[in-house]
Amino acid sequence: LKFIVNFMDLSIIIVSWNVREKLKENLKVLFLSQGGLSLEVFVVDNNSSDGSADMVKNEFPSVKLIANSENLGFARTNNQAIKLCKGDFILLLNPDMKVFPDTLSSMVKWMRENKNASVAGCHLVDELGNTIKHVRKFPRLSDQFAIALKLPHLFSGVLNDYLRADFDYNQPSKVDSIRGGFFMVRRETIEKIGLLDERFFVWFEEVDYCRRVKVRGGQVWYTPAAKCVDYVGQSFAQVKRGITQKYFRDSMLKYF
Repeated sequence: LKFIVNFMDLSIIIVSWNVREKLKENLKVLFLSQGGLSLEVFVVDNNSSDGSADMVKNEFPSVKLIANSENLGFARTNNQAIKLCKGDFILLLNPDMKVFPDTLSSMVKWMRENKNASVAGCHLVDELGNTIKHVRKFPRLSDQFAIALKLPHLFSGVLNDYLRADFDYNQPSKVDSIRGGFFMVRRETIEKIGLLDERFFVWFEEVDYCRRVKVRGGQVWYTPAAKCVDYVGQSFAQVKRGITQKYFRDSMLKYF
């Protein structure tokens, strides 16, 4: 994949579906948090019915809006914007996230200083400032079947290895995979590895990408050098549970 000639530090891509107010809050803070960076922001709206696209168009004219006429899922919509990015680094950022004033500059600085990091994620916290444990090992079939069968409700430690229960979120570390809600990728990595796999509508696409990076000799890192609030799953809260389970099952099967 070859990009347009780059001339800025960071490209941010937000894929949005019916989370207008969280998206608005996200965008307001983003433009107050540049920290001297040159950046561009893409919002790819997946046919929201809550006026999200109009809100972006009217209130954030500098945002590059891609308004889809149907919900194309996570991977395909991110790819729509990735192809247009001009930044040295590309950040996939969920709409229900909120950066701090130094989040973006600290993360770009860390990436520039740690050139072995092909992909990196930061310290995610909830609204109360508590750490969200999101670092995972690459999934095995046994882990995912345990989740599907709700075995952790019966055996509390069954997923401790997969969930990295002992992981120290105060230390930077090379890891298998990070959360797709804050997913920073080096431009050169995308040129080498390619785009997200569009067979995934939602779920597993970021894990798959981390696996592809590792197979090609790259590294995925977690760093506490930057922090971001993750409101977790605002879009998914609107989807019926049976449908989300179908998405999970379909993506899991495609991954394996």
